[in-house]
Amino acid sequence: QVQLVESGGGLVQPGGSLRLSCAASGRTFSNYCMGWVRQAPGKEREFVAAISGAGQFAYYADSVKGRFTISRDNAKNTVYLQIDSLKSEDKGVYYCARGSSWYTRTTAGGYDYWGQGTQVTVSS
Repeated sequence: QVQLVESGGGLVQPGGSLRLSCAASGRTFSNYCMGWVRQAPGKEREFVAAISGAGQFAYYADSVKGRFTISRDNAKNTVYLQIDSLKSEDKGVYYCARGSSWYTRTTAGGYDYWGQGTQVTVSS
């Protein structure tokens, strides 16, 4: 019954910015932490960022700290990922996912519902 729909991906030059959005269904959205996980071509899925249910806490992979910002608007059932200073290694499909718990937020296995992903392409 949980539906997650990502948007905002696209083609961006190195150093550019994107804002990804994830629209979620469900009236208990604020009860769950949410995360972003990406998959580069030929690579395994990689944790990117997570945010707690009420938005008080955020956690980032070392590779994106200082460049990515996760946020949420529970009134709109939406999670965002602001991506700045894009690098070529940031390319891939970005998935929005609902966390099983805050304690498993750093692994792909810690999420129980997933969107279909949005493509981020970095090219000059």
